Amino acid sequence: MNFRPTIVAFLCNWCAYTGADLAGTSRLHYAPNIRIIRIMCSGRIEPTFILKAFKEGADGVLVCGCHPGDCHYQEGNYKCLRRFKLLEKFVSQMGIEKERLKLEWISASEGKQFAELVNEMTGTLLQIGPGKVQKTLEFEHLKTK
Repeated sequence: MNFRPTIVAFLCNWCAYTGADLAGTSRLHYAPNIRIIRIMCSGRIEPTFILKAFKEGADGVLVCGCHPGDCHYQEGNYKCLRRFKLLEKFVSQMGIEKERLKLEWISASEGKQFAELVNEMTGTLLQIGPGKVQKTLEFEHLKTK
């Protein structure tokens, strides 16, 4: 089997998404297995979005926002960080490896860093293998019938 990890990335509109765009327009090479979801602010990411991404088969989830202090909505990235720390604990308790969930700050001028981040996360996911969340949930669903 030729495993290609799927990464769902939630990127804030003002910094991280623009950084990803810069990576593309600069023709920087990064793994094509990322699925980007553009959001207005990292502070708007509900933990259920991340859990649903895993449930729907994502091998990894990446959350990127503005650097602390640079948020267009003043404190959105701080809100994101607080939620993320709680979500990390929850995901760990569910048996999902911590390497499958990542939070990074990317500015609009950091296209190179975005490309490196995607490649690094892809390499990590290739080492730990496919996610088991979707298969586990499908099995639990069959047991209840």
